[in-house]
Amino acid sequence: MRFRLASRVAAVGVTAMLALSACGGSDTPTETTAANAGGLEKTEITIGALPIPDSAALYIANKRGFFKEEGLTVTIEPVQGGAQAQQSLLGGSLDATQTNYVSTFLAVSAGNKLKIISDLYQATPNSFNLMVPKDSGIKTPADLKGKKIAVNSKKNIGTLAVTSVLKANGLAETDVEFLEFPFPEMAGKLQQGVVDAAWMTEPHLTAVQKNIGATKLADTMTGPTADFPIAGVVVTEEFTTKNPKTVAAFQRALAKAQEIAASDRKAVEEILPTYTKIDAATAAVITMGTFPTSLDETRLQRVADLMLEQGYLKSAISAKTILPGASG
Repeated sequence: MRFRLASRVAAVGVTAMLALSACGGSDTPTETTAANAGGLEKTEITIGALPIPDSAALYIANKRGFFKEEGLTVTIEPVQGGAQAQQSLLGGSLDATQTNYVSTFLAVSAGNKLKIISDLYQATPNSFNLMVPKDSGIKTPADLKGKKIAVNSKKNIGTLAVTSVLKANGLAETDVEFLEFPFPEMAGKLQQGVVDAAWMTEPHLTAVQKNIGATKLADTMTGPTADFPIAGVVVTEEFTTKNPKTVAAFQRALAKAQEIAASDRKAVEEILPTYTKIDAATAAVITMGTFPTSLDETRLQRVADLMLEQGYLKSAISAKTILPGASG
């Protein structure tokens, strides 16, 4: 089990005023809230999140009343993957969403104007592994040629990470077939033989080993993906210009929770059973990534650069252009 604290920075969160849209309604502002300071443009927010450790700070902030203290009512809606969540974001059914950074850069490359307003999660060794069934004949990544691999979304962080492993073992992305399944369904697909391997994260990594005897084929967060940035909160650029006070309030609340997640593993263990299919005993032993407490342009640029190298992007994208305060 690994758990490493994210590095501290003096200024937690981001400083630019960005925005989120919501479904309407209003709350009575509490004392010392952003609403008292001038009025939030939106007081109700719906945000998408995957039922995995990446989103722990969102649930901590809700449970501990950090959003309420800022005059916000936040509804967290479960989603399957970053790509699907972004479609809901662009379609207007979500105001913000947790998403992986690969999906974010792909959306930007397609012309969508998005902004990352908070970092959430960064990989550590064995936090995102390729798993194979018990007694599988697949012993090394090179044995995956012609095989089917489950990922929660195609062309996202999972396929990028798996492709990096394939490349290191003499294979290309086209040598395998990726199939989309939600993380909770992957164990069953492995057991049924629908797929030969599955790219999984916690709490599903621990559960699949315990429940069906699956084994680790490869850690996908090594080499070019070591300590890789995984997920953050994204909104559309239009929202950032229309509702700056709302997003600033959201950022302040989430920053408090992210600090807790970064420094107190017990707090994460306690929140996980409330939104994932995991019990307290399993939460205590899973491998977690880290919870960064600031947005870092250099760190995020690694994602775009690897995507360009692997052909996910046709041209380079500067991470700075999708961070707070940047135009375009």
